[in-house]
Amino acid sequence: MRVDCKHVWEHISAYIDGDVDAALRADIDKHLETCEICSAVLDSTRNVVVLVADGRVFELPAGFSHRLHERLEAELQSRET
Repeated sequence: MRVDCKHVWEHISAYIDGDVDAALRADIDKHLETCEICSAVLDSTRNVVVLVADGRVFELPAGFSHRLHERLEAELQSRET
């Protein structure tokens, strides 16, 4: 199976939790070796997990979620072309 960024992002939580099968983990690992964006997404997601587990509350800047989704969508579209 060819794993692209979209696949990695869809499985990132399960990957971090160790809940993906060995074949998919190997495919994601291979993708992460060459994709700086997905590696950054993985690191950022891990950081979010650590922050959430910390128990402190952080308020995101206004419009952050909307900008994040727009950026991810634009990145996915640029990789498809």
